[in-house]
Amino acid sequence: MVDFAKQDTDAGEHKEPGMKAEVFLPEDYRPADSEPFMNARQLEYFRRKLLAWRAELLDDSKHTIEGLQDSTRNIPDLADRASEETDRALELRTRDRQRKLVAKIEQALRRIDEGEYGYCEETGEPISLKRLDARPIATLSLEAQERHERREKVHRDD
Repeated sequence: MVDFAKQDTDAGEHKEPGMKAEVFLPEDYRPADSEPFMNARQLEYFRRKLLAWRAELLDDSKHTIEGLQDSTRNIPDLADRASEETDRALELRTRDRQRKLVAKIEQALRRIDEGEYGYCEETGEPISLKRLDARPIATLSLEAQERHERREKVHRDD
């Protein structure tokens, strides 16, 4: 696969040997179809988006752990205790989903570093910028994802 991440260098970038170039990214920047796919600015945009998302998830997780530790108490009323246990179980399930999401974010960041980000794992074709903006951890193009979901549905119906 061609390493598109290394093809694009914008004016104003300075690369030292062995160091990554600092990419200028205006605050209002949004990737556009009119620019080269997965150029340095787009990669930096998605890297920052993924890093912010990961930081938010980890912060939420920290607050949940603190909250669970603080709320451990003996509740005499059975209905209240059952309600609290249900809430805790739901919170723990949510945190488990977020833990898995953090792992997917880490994989996406690795794909950026390896020059594979933005390309469908199944077809090698570019994933649309709109799809990546909505779901930056996407690994399949919309068409490949739909095929995958149809195959899953067929197997579930068996």
